[in-house]
Amino acid sequence: MPTLKLNPRSLISPLGIARFFQILLSCTAFSLVAVHQDYYDAYGTWSMFTWCFCFVVSIVVVALELIGLAESLPLSWQDFTSAFSMLAALMIFTTSIVYPSVFIPNRCASERCSYEAAATAMSCFCFLAYAVEVGLTRAKEGEVSSFLASVPGLLKVFEAYVACLIFSLVDVTKSYRSYPGLQWCLAVYCICFIITLLIIILTIGRCLASLPIPLEKTLVGYNVLAVLLYVTAAIIWPIYSFRNTTRPSPCNPLSPACARWNSQLGVTFLSFFNLIAYIVDLVYSSKMAFVTTPA
Repeated sequence: MPTLKLNPRSLISPLGIARFFQILLSCTAFSLVAVHQDYYDAYGTWSMFTWCFCFVVSIVVVALELIGLAESLPLSWQDFTSAFSMLAALMIFTTSIVYPSVFIPNRCASERCSYEAAATAMSCFCFLAYAVEVGLTRAKEGEVSSFLASVPGLLKVFEAYVACLIFSLVDVTKSYRSYPGLQWCLAVYCICFIITLLIIILTIGRCLASLPIPLEKTLVGYNVLAVLLYVTAAIIWPIYSFRNTTRPSPCNPLSPACARWNSQLGVTFLSFFNLIAYIVDLVYSSKMAFVTTPA
C-alpha cells in the first residue's frame, strides 16, 4: 500500500503557483456566470463544463502531489499532467472565444453585461495560467522526458481536440449524408482521431513503450499516413460542402441555413489546422527518430 508523504514544496514551486491561479481563475469564471445564470443553450453548457472540469481536475492534481500520492498511481503522472494542461489550455481558449461572442452581444444589447465581461476576462487569464504550465512542463531540446511533454506529444493532444471540434460541427451540418466524398472525410477524421487518442491513452497508461514495435519509426509512419489522409479531406470537404450553395445574405447566425454554412466553413478551417499540426508532428517525429543521436 502506498505511503502518504506531504510535499508542501509542490505548492510554492512555479508549477504549483501556476496551478493555484488555474484553480482560482476557473472557479471565479464559473461562479460569475452561475450567479447571473447566464449559461443557457449548448454554448453556455460547454463553457460551464469547461471551467468546472478544469477546476476539479486541477484540484485533484494539486491534492495528489501535495500528499505524495501522484507517483504511486499506475500511470505516467508526467504524461497525464502534460496532456491535461494542454487539453485544458485548448478548452479554456475555445471557451474564452465562444462565450463572449455568444453571450456578451445578446446581454449588452438589452442590459449591463459586467458579469459576462468579468467571466470572459477570468477565462482569458485562466488560459494564460494553463499555457504557462504547458511551457514549464514541456520537454526541452535533447532532454529525456515523457512523450506527451514533448512537442509531438503535445501536438497529439491538439490533434485529438481539433478532431472533437470537427465532429461537433459535422453533427450540425449533417451534410456528410449527401455525398460519398464527405463520408470519406468523416472517415478520415474518425480514423486519425481514434489512433491519436489510442496513442495518448497507451502513453499515459505506460503501455506504449512496451509494444513489440519500433515505436519512434511507427509514429513517423502513422504521421505520414495521417498527413496524406488529411490532405484528401482538406481538399474534398470544401469541394462537396460548398457545391451549389452560397452564403445566405443576410446571414443570421440563428437561422439554420446560416448555422449550417458557418459549420461547414468551420470544418474546412479546422481540417487545415489539423493538417498543419500533423505536418509539424511529422517533422518533429522524424527528427526524433532519424536525426537526434543519443547522448
